[in-house]
Amino acid sequence: MQYDYDQTTEFSAYATYNYYPDMETGLNELDTRRLMRAIDSTMRGKGLLLSEEPDFYVAIMGRTYQGARNNTVGVGVGGSGRSVGGGLSVGIPVGAAKMEMEIQFDFVDSQKDELFWQAIAVSSFNANSTPQVREEKLSAMVAKAFEKYPPKQKK
Repeated sequence: MQYDYDQTTEFSAYATYNYYPDMETGLNELDTRRLMRAIDSTMRGKGLLLSEEPDFYVAIMGRTYQGARNNTVGVGVGGSGRSVGGGLSVGIPVGAAKMEMEIQFDFVDSQKDELFWQAIAVSSFNANSTPQVREEKLSAMVAKAFEKYPPKQKK
């Protein structure tokens, strides 16, 4: 989980939000709707309201990618003789490649058109998951991403 924000922002000034119109999230339409439902629920819990004339816009950018494989088996072959020497080492991946989903949430001031808060959430992802599992996974990512909004600012 990564967070970043503009330290000069007065977060209490933001009470309403909406999503960028015609936003390309990088996710399929069903997952985008699941994600927006989770965001709406989380925002209501923080006292923020969805509005046609918002204080800020939420931009969502998601992508799935193949994660690094952790397990490999090494096979080594070597030989030595009077004038012959050589070696061969081969790494064989074990198991299926792990899919990861990364979602970036940007909060952009609607008047100044400036980014003031950002979170990036990464989670393992199975494209063959049931709709219920997908909903739970996306809700968990939103909860984790938004747990530090608004940030506690030092006075």
